[in-house]
Amino acid sequence: MCTAVTYKTKAHYFGRNLDLTYSYHETVTVTPRNYPFRFRKVNALLNHYAMIGMAYVLDEYPLYYDATNEKGLSMAGLNFPGNACYKPETQGVDNVATFELIPWILAQCGDVGEARALLEHINIWDENFSAGLPAATLHWMISDREQSIVVEAVSDGIKIYDDPVGVLTNNPPFDFQMLYLDNFMNITAEQAVNRFSEKLDLKPYSLGMGGLGLPGDLSSSSRFVKAAFTKMNSVSGDSEMESVSQFFHILGAVEQQRGCVKDEKGQYEVTVYSSCCNTDRGIYYYTTYENRQITGVDMHREDLAGNRLISYPLLQEQQINMQN
Repeated sequence: MCTAVTYKTKAHYFGRNLDLTYSYHETVTVTPRNYPFRFRKVNALLNHYAMIGMAYVLDEYPLYYDATNEKGLSMAGLNFPGNACYKPETQGVDNVATFELIPWILAQCGDVGEARALLEHINIWDENFSAGLPAATLHWMISDREQSIVVEAVSDGIKIYDDPVGVLTNNPPFDFQMLYLDNFMNITAEQAVNRFSEKLDLKPYSLGMGGLGLPGDLSSSSRFVKAAFTKMNSVSGDSEMESVSQFFHILGAVEQQRGCVKDEKGQYEVTVYSSCCNTDRGIYYYTTYENRQITGVDMHREDLAGNRLISYPLLQEQQINMQN
């Protein structure tokens, strides 16, 4: 399971938690403008926007989990089991496989409006990357500085939703997630007040009681509510350090610790990595489960006119700064 979030101070930030029981040895990967993106059914893109993000690179192809292009458009794919429904190849539209969708959108689109227009002509078709790597069941969040949308390929077609919260988790579908928020409209960051009965002299005995009822479990619907509340009430300074720090605190509100979520195979799900990209500057920050130090990769320090992928393995070991 996963959580994706946007956040804006003076700059705009986009990132996510990747929650899994395993790692594919993903890397921070920069795709320069002249890397030849080749697709199964649509024309290759030999020149396109450069992008940076987290990817599993296989056979020299970046399988992006999340990425931001040089225009500041960002996109992330999150697990959507039981609801994602991909169609067979269809004539008259762009047949794009799930593993191709992030590069297909980010290579060509500079903002959400352009992405929405491109999505009107897309069929997300049922195609595996390889025999050993089947199509992942996903839905996607796409964001620029001003707006976010959610894209879901379900049984009755592709749905595109405006996302005023700037948050996405997993199941249920996004329209149900937004409806679920109505259950928590009384939650507040302010001090609790007595609405129980004016006949009783009830007083708060602790700070934070305005948040009583805010979900604290690790289910996807609860993480959606918790991340939305944390993000929508978040306060930080405008500096890069303050903004990035606050972004990781927002993601930290819904991260998963080893031992708290066990799957049917007896394996524990953890937050494999958390990311935060300054979409204005193309700087991709990350932490891993074992390494809480924030590490950054700046795409503009690379040759963006090149034609070869640039990948940085994640720093996995804990970094500790001893002060004495």
